[in-house]
Amino acid sequence: MNAALETLRRDFGGDVIGPDDAGYAAASGSLLVPGSPALVLRPKTVADARAGVRFAAATGLPLSVRGGGHGFAGFATNDGGVVLDLAHLAQVEIVDERRHLVRAGGGATWGQVADALAPRGLAISSGDTRSVGVGGLTLGGGIGWKVRKHGLTLDNLVAAEVVTAGGQVVTASAEEHPELFWALRGGGGNFGVVTAFVFAAHPTTDVFHGTISFPAAEAATVLQGWAEHLRAAPEELTSVADFANPFAGGPRAPVQVHVAFDGDDARLAARAIDPLRRLGTVTGDGVTLKPYADTLVEGMVPPPGVRLVTRSGFAGAGAMPEVLRVLVAAGAAEGAPFVSVRAVGGAVARVPADATAYAHRDAALMIATTSAGPEAILAAARPALDTLWRDLAPHVDGAYANFLSSAAEEDVAAVYPGPTYDRLAAVKRRYDPENLFARNHNIRPR
Repeated sequence: MNAALETLRRDFGGDVIGPDDAGYAAASGSLLVPGSPALVLRPKTVADARAGVRFAAATGLPLSVRGGGHGFAGFATNDGGVVLDLAHLAQVEIVDERRHLVRAGGGATWGQVADALAPRGLAISSGDTRSVGVGGLTLGGGIGWKVRKHGLTLDNLVAAEVVTAGGQVVTASAEEHPELFWALRGGGGNFGVVTAFVFAAHPTTDVFHGTISFPAAEAATVLQGWAEHLRAAPEELTSVADFANPFAGGPRAPVQVHVAFDGDDARLAARAIDPLRRLGTVTGDGVTLKPYADTLVEGMVPPPGVRLVTRSGFAGAGAMPEVLRVLVAAGAAEGAPFVSVRAVGGAVARVPADATAYAHRDAALMIATTSAGPEAILAAARPALDTLWRDLAPHVDGAYANFLSSAAEEDVAAVYPGPTYDRLAAVKRRYDPENLFARNHNIRPR
C-alpha cells in the first residue's frame, strides 16, 4: 500500500484527498449517499485518471468512479476504497462544426453541456436535471425531454475515450473497439473510466415546456387518456405524468402532466398539447415557450439522514391500462410513494434491439416509484411498496438502471436480459477480467 501510494503521488497531478485533509467531508459522499473512502482522487488529465486506476488495481481497494454523483444506488462513493472523481475533467467543446460533434469531459454535467451549446442553437437529448453527470446518464440510457424525437442520450453517442482496467487509453466507436462501444451504450460503468464523450448534437429551437395540473380525484381518467394520447402524438411531444407527491399532499397531491414540445411553432404545439388539457379539470397550466437549456432543473439533494429508494420498470402498450390502474389505486393510499410515469417509444423504438446494450426498446412507458425518509420511515413504507410492485409484476418487465437504488442480482437481471448480459460478460472478460469496475449494476466477467 505504501509503495503504491508513493507511486501515485509521483504520477498523479490532480487532488489527493484523505480523511485528514481539508475538503474530505464534502468530497467523501455522493449527492444522495454518504461514504467514507480511504482516498478521493480528482484527476486533472487523462494521465492522472490512468494513474488512479492503476493505484486501485495495485492496492486491491474498491474503486468508485464519480461523474455528477447523482446515482440513486451510491456507486459514486464507497467505504474504505478509492473514489475517482472526474469533476476537473469537465470541458465541453464543439470539435466538428459541420457535423455538430460535441466533446464533453467525463466529469461534465448536463447543465454545463446545455449552457455551452445554447449560444450555437444546438442541443443533445439528455435528462431533465442540470447537475446530473454526463457519464452516468449516458452509460445507463438517458431519458429526457427530447427522447421521443431524438432518442436516448446513448443513441447520440459517437465515440468515447476510455481508461481500461489495465490503465490503457482506448477510443471506442463504431470503427474502433466496436464491441466495447456497444457495451458502453447501456452497460453502465462496468468497462472502464470514460474520460470523454463525443456526441452528435442537433440544431434546436426554443421549446414549449411546462406543467398542466389536474385534481387527484381525476387521476384515473387523466392518466389513461394521457397514455393513449402519447401513443399517437407526434414525436416532438415528450411527457411525464407524476402523482402522489408526498411533498404536495401525498394521495391528495395533484396529477402533474409535464410536457415538452420540441419546436417553436405555436400552432403545432397546441395541436399536440391541447388534447391533454381536455382530459380533466385543469387547475394549473404553466406551459410556455423557453430555451431548451431552461427545461433542465437543479437536482434535489436530500437533507442528512434522508434516503431515497427508487424502483423502476417498463410497460408495453398493451399493458398500459392495467399498469395505470394499479398505480392509481396505490397512489390513493396514505403513505404511497411518489409515482412518475414517462412516455417513451418514438425514436427509442426505431433503434434495433441489439444495436446497443440498452435492452428495452419496445417499451411504451417507464415507471418509477420513489420513497424518501429516514430509515424508520422507509422500513414502515416497504410492505406497501413491495405489494405495489408485486401487483405490477405481471404487467411490467425490466428496469431502468438510472432509476434504481439497489443493485442486487435480480436488479441486474432486470436491467440486462439474458442475451444482453451474456454479450456484456464477453466484453467484460476482455476489458476488465478481474472486475476492477464492480461498483455498478455489475456484469461478472466469469
